[in-house]
Amino acid sequence: MALTHIDRKGRVSMVDVGGKRVSRRIARASGVIRLGPDTFRAVVDDSGRKGNVLTTAQLAGIMAAKQTGTVIPLCHPLPIDHVSVEFHPDEKAHAIEVQAVVKVKGVTGVEMEALHAVSVALLTIYDMVKAMDKSMTISDIRLEEKSGGRSGTYRRRKS
Repeated sequence: MALTHIDRKGRVSMVDVGGKRVSRRIARASGVIRLGPDTFRAVVDDSGRKGNVLTTAQLAGIMAAKQTGTVIPLCHPLPIDHVSVEFHPDEKAHAIEVQAVVKVKGVTGVEMEALHAVSVALLTIYDMVKAMDKSMTISDIRLEEKSGGRSGTYRRRKS
């Protein structure tokens, strides 16, 4: 498959989506942050010094999804219909999974918006508790599923 952001001469090029059909497009992405036990507890119990970490990270993720086209150079700005950012704490692993779902009726997909939302939500968690734990690890940022458009539906296989 050819790279869509490279023209015939090998130069960077924004994809022309003007002739594409409008369809309902949905993308879900996820990522994980692993924290020390005390830091994990502070985030989950809302006892951090900077305020409610997860609410702040949720807002940051939503805002990030809406701004993707201004941050990623070749992404089209999209009229997003809905963004959700959810957190799934894992007590045993001292980890928090972030999931974002983005929906749009448009001519191009919202995978980048979902991935951007997850990334910024994770970075916001890190930022808000970095004074407690600089050894946190952010990982596994990935597209879980997408639907709509010419390429149809994609679902990541369970590993």
